[in-house]
Amino acid sequence: KFNLADSPAPFLKLRYASPTYAIPPRTRQVAMYGSSDLETQLVAPQQKRTSSLIKGLMASACVLAMAVVFLAVRGSNAELQAGVATRSSVMPMHMPVIHRNPFRREMKAHSSMKSVAATMAPPATITETEMSALSRAADEERGLAMDGVTAANSGHLGLPLGAAEIGAVLWGKSMSYYAKDPTWVNRDRFILSAGHGSMFIYSWLNLAGYDLPMEELKNFRQHHSMTPGHPEFPNSEHTTPGIESTTGPLGQGVSNAVGMAAAEKMAAATYNTEEHTIIDNHIFALAGDGCLQEGVAFEAAAFAAHEKLDNLIVLYDANDVTLDKMAEFTQSEDVITRYKAMGWDAVVVDGHDLMAVYSAIEQAKAEDNGKPKLIMCRTIIGKGIDAVAGTNAAHGEAGVKFTDESRAKLGLPDEKFYVSPETREFFKGREATLKTSYDEWQGTFSAWKGANPELAQRLEDAVTRKTPSVEEMFAQIPARDPEVTEATRISGSTALNDIAKIFPDVISGSADLHGSNKNYISAGGDFGGDADLGKEYTGRNVYYGIREHAMGAIMNGFAYYGLNRPSGATFLVFADYMRSPVRVAALAELPVSYIWTHDSIGVGEDGPTHQPIEQVSSLRLIPNLDVMRPADPEETVGAYVGTMERQNGPTALILTRQNVPNLKEIPVETRRMGTIKGGYVAKKETGELKTILLASGSELSIAMDAAKELGEGTRVVSMPCMERFDRQSDEYKKEVLPESCRQRVAIEAGASSMWYKYTGIDGKVIGVDRFGFSAPGDIVFKELGFTVENVVNTVKSL
Repeated sequence: KFNLADSPAPFLKLRYASPTYAIPPRTRQVAMYGSSDLETQLVAPQQKRTSSLIKGLMASACVLAMAVVFLAVRGSNAELQAGVATRSSVMPMHMPVIHRNPFRREMKAHSSMKSVAATMAPPATITETEMSALSRAADEERGLAMDGVTAANSGHLGLPLGAAEIGAVLWGKSMSYYAKDPTWVNRDRFILSAGHGSMFIYSWLNLAGYDLPMEELKNFRQHHSMTPGHPEFPNSEHTTPGIESTTGPLGQGVSNAVGMAAAEKMAAATYNTEEHTIIDNHIFALAGDGCLQEGVAFEAAAFAAHEKLDNLIVLYDANDVTLDKMAEFTQSEDVITRYKAMGWDAVVVDGHDLMAVYSAIEQAKAEDNGKPKLIMCRTIIGKGIDAVAGTNAAHGEAGVKFTDESRAKLGLPDEKFYVSPETREFFKGREATLKTSYDEWQGTFSAWKGANPELAQRLEDAVTRKTPSVEEMFAQIPARDPEVTEATRISGSTALNDIAKIFPDVISGSADLHGSNKNYISAGGDFGGDADLGKEYTGRNVYYGIREHAMGAIMNGFAYYGLNRPSGATFLVFADYMRSPVRVAALAELPVSYIWTHDSIGVGEDGPTHQPIEQVSSLRLIPNLDVMRPADPEETVGAYVGTMERQNGPTALILTRQNVPNLKEIPVETRRMGTIKGGYVAKKETGELKTILLASGSELSIAMDAAKELGEGTRVVSMPCMERFDRQSDEYKKEVLPESCRQRVAIEAGASSMWYKYTGIDGKVIGVDRFGFSAPGDIVFKELGFTVENVVNTVKSL
């Protein structure tokens, strides 16, 4: 057995290497899905006929090349190759016939065997006793999933049943964890990217000994349970131990895993010493076809390969099924070849063969070769419920009505939520083994801590997210030059570097716009695995490439890992590319910072494609996201300090491209502390209060100038962050915005709707509720009404 794809004469493989060459083009295209490199080439469109002489020469050369390769492989280790191929056969012959094409199943089994045999190391050892225990645990996990979904009359059965053996290997054999200390810093992380199959992870956490009682599995998807419909990272709503990331939106989890792998590389490079290794864990993710179809997964996978994240292991639950239809309706690419082309190691195994899965995982863990790992596990969705197994009906709840008979066929008793004493005993033994490793690590950690007290303190501060008070942070950041006029993105650059000196765990990054966003940490180094490019894993500046969506998800991964405070930047108009991970960060209460520059029509000449209009208002609609739009250098300092102060959610920093004046008539402390509160009185009336002008960002200076013309009865309120202001006490809010004054005008170069909650029906908003146009920024501002004259006239019209 040998892999012709490794032939030194690749041009010879196109026509003579496989008996499937005669399959019609449509059939051959379908058969390609999930194949090895060889089949990718086999399904290429037929070329023009070649002369008989050329054909003969090519055939002779092909035979000669095959003979040479055969002898070489046979002489190297024929017995090992045959053993691995047998152990790793991808398409078990008992798989139900779910494809109409009679050639397809045969080709999948044939091609996948060759792929695995050519790339996998000798299978690691699982004893017969362990094999029996893992097999039993897999079936009992299937029973728990059936019972949980049936009790809730809601949920997804397909993945928990189809991937049961994968879970058994992970928690029963391969992963390093200690259930009694679920936040152990050096634990392996597991992310269920296909979060709809949540009964999978809840069941395994219970079996593995985490503090997730069986009663919580019985309360699956119920109010206040620890088992919500999709896994949720511990937060104010759920504190389920062992959940490493909030998943459900497909593609996010596998992209989070990339961020965690990057975070592990950074932690290992930062904290390990020549004498002591305290960080060396792996990141596992279980993803399905839906995850890999999402564009964000491709972006993140490209980043992972480019930065050589070989500590990342993605298990691809390949079952030929998506929710609507069989997968052939929407995908036909060769996933293995695609990932190999990006720079991943990629193999195929039978996802129901415990030894094959274990061998692939152990090989992936052992290979520190600069390549992330994809293990394509061929599985039967809904395995165990014969009535729906292998079909798209198995994805959700369609199998519920067959669960009783299916449980019986698995050998499970009538008792629901049943776990055998043997399985409990097996995982007690597993816990004891893991405890030994955990204790050994604790010994190493103690020695490392004694030898590196400063580094140990830094790690403790990172783990606990130690944060000085706002006043202490302000004291370490000098006042800005009041005579300097600059864009808030420039002010932000200075503030970021001040913050980076206070917090060594702060990292930054950009989607190919460091030069424009101005968010580079000076002397912080560049993150990555290519020393020839000047990169190192201790680097604090991450180059994400033009991958905004992946950037957001990878930043979340850094935050989930728990040792860094990540920030990332792009133009505000491209924040929409990141919206899904921003929403998840807000839901998961992650302290992530977004630096979005070029914040308004002030972008000018780039025109309406690059002039944000609705972005700020739409971001304000996301619960638990603070949107901060500072007006000048001192408010910008306040905004950056505010991001560090906040521990229970993300913050968006909205910064200008164009210069803004330093509002030196407002005391420095007033601007800084006022920004922390979200809103404050920037200019107090000197007579009877008649009018309140509200503004944020670059429009605050317009409001300040307009107030001078309107006279002594005009107050100016700076509102850099509505969310922070709304969290203040009623007394403070009434002090800033007295109810007695209903003549109010708000000014912001963006969509107007959000401001009416402050102006009321008696007030007006000067905003932008249309797209802009290409012209110098000052002209766009003037044409759309952002002038002192228009503000004054608007007030007088009330």
